[in-house]
Amino acid sequence: MRILFVGDVMGRSGREALEKYLPSLKRDLRVDIAIVNGENAAHGRGITEKFCNEFYEYGVDVITTGNHIWDQREILKYITRDPKLLRPANYPNKTTPGNGYYLHEVGGQKILVVNIMCRLFMDTLEDPFQVMEDILSEYKMGLNCNAIFVDLHGEATSEKMSFGHHFAGRISAVIGTHTHVPTADAHIMSGGTAFMCDAGMTGDYDSVIGIRKELAIHRFTKKIPGEHFIPANVNMMLCGALVITNDNTGKAKAIAPVRLGDVLTETMPDI
Repeated sequence: MRILFVGDVMGRSGREALEKYLPSLKRDLRVDIAIVNGENAAHGRGITEKFCNEFYEYGVDVITTGNHIWDQREILKYITRDPKLLRPANYPNKTTPGNGYYLHEVGGQKILVVNIMCRLFMDTLEDPFQVMEDILSEYKMGLNCNAIFVDLHGEATSEKMSFGHHFAGRISAVIGTHTHVPTADAHIMSGGTAFMCDAGMTGDYDSVIGIRKELAIHRFTKKIPGEHFIPANVNMMLCGALVITNDNTGKAKAIAPVRLGDVLTETMPDI
């Protein structure tokens, strides 16, 4: 299975980058499923029903999120109607709307897409390791699904790497989001799990993690509140990764970064 994952879509420039690049990426890379983190799509704060529908029109199959999922209040009702829009699975499941994972079927194969949020320097949530163990007690590669993909939303590279190593061989791919900076550590862990600490942001990199740089600089240099953070929307860049898995075992065979756009050095997978 060929899995394309696109990192955090940030504001208008991120949405425009997704619209511009995703259709050709799906064609050129022969993608079976396109998974996109959309938690910053609505002007840098959450996502709306309108933007979800636009993403699906561009060719997105499943939308993951993170700690900004509830920034747009309308999403509280919408997420209960859209099983392909995920929120972190380690939110309190009995009281929180929506789902943390989705079983997607394509070409006779099934891929489980899971959204998990880390806890170090993040919100206090249920244990991501135990929640993933609970999910894996129900879904197993090679038995009732062909692949398992995890969007691991978090700050600390140590927590993300620990998660990847802990589940190596039982998950097809663990790719991080949240920091808005693509990392250079895409590799196959022992056991056959594709890993990357952070897929990076889809948005304007002539910024401070997607925010207009003058606003961020003001807060650091003045140490007083300024304007609300506003996304930078001049340049556009799509960042993510392509993962290829074995159809029978679910284990990863290859992973390569994807970067297309105006600021960072572009790279396309040759796999």
